[in-house]
Amino acid sequence: MRVVQMHEFGPPDVLTPADAPDPQPAPGQAVVRVAYASITFIETQTRAGRSPRRDGGPALPAIPGNGVGGTVTAVAADVDDRLIGRRVVTTTGGTGGYAEQVAVDAGGLIAVPDTVDLADAAALLADGRTAIGLIRLARPGMGDWVLVEAAGGGVGSLLVQLAANSGARVIGAAGNAAKRALARDLGAAVTVDYTTPGWTGAVRAATGGAGPTVAFDSVGGDIGRAAFEIMAPGGRFVIFGVASGTFTDTPPAGGDQRGVRVTGLHEFASVAADINDLTREALAEAAAGRLRPTIGQTFALDDAAAAHAAIEARTTLGKTLLRVNR
Repeated sequence: MRVVQMHEFGPPDVLTPADAPDPQPAPGQAVVRVAYASITFIETQTRAGRSPRRDGGPALPAIPGNGVGGTVTAVAADVDDRLIGRRVVTTTGGTGGYAEQVAVDAGGLIAVPDTVDLADAAALLADGRTAIGLIRLARPGMGDWVLVEAAGGGVGSLLVQLAANSGARVIGAAGNAAKRALARDLGAAVTVDYTTPGWTGAVRAATGGAGPTVAFDSVGGDIGRAAFEIMAPGGRFVIFGVASGTFTDTPPAGGDQRGVRVTGLHEFASVAADINDLTREALAEAAAGRLRPTIGQTFALDDAAAAHAAIEARTTLGKTLLRVNR
């Protein structure tokens, strides 16, 4: 089968196509013929040698990728063979997703509703569960002003929709006109360019001077801190990313006189006993027509390096996928 592998950390061109043996299912496993492989921003950081993971990233050589959508083609003897032929999404345990086939834990397979395209399902596997979980943590609703950073990205574009669906008014912050236009199309009441000086003044003005009551921070660094500083008293500041390379510097618990509560991905256990349930909810919302991922671009499997380069150049819109098998 065809795969994309890396033998060292570095720029996108360390990702090279190669051939590898077809996987065989070990006990408890199923083999999935991959239609689409998801790419996350964290994977670009890991490839570059800047993994936010405590272990520093995978042992090399490695096949990157942790999320795929496809069809089950084989199962181990101890797995129900009625799974064969089913459309599913699944994680791969951190590596191995940039491949034509993957062998995965059969218990981690998530069925894709008949009315949901496999590309959309792959886009919702990780980003959908993240967005649903963050919404559960922050619980926006009527009367809230919600600031979404990177509102034109994979998770951000979903958060815009979910927050707007809750009745909140959304401010989409993004760094170029196309991403701001996407945020408006998905339900943002206001958009701002957070790469320009004074952007927080525009957010304050939109909220009547009070500041947002909820903020979803995926950027961190100076942008994240600037967003934190304009939060309304008693607001919920939700950290889930570090696109800038550093997490937002916030005061210790109880250290902010406004009573802003800081939360994030570390509290997901409080909103879902099984993280896969968050993906199932995202897929159900898509099937019901209430949530749609924006797949701004797809690349062939052999072009994974170009996909990583586009993400790092901030030229992508919404979600980026690798198209593997038709």
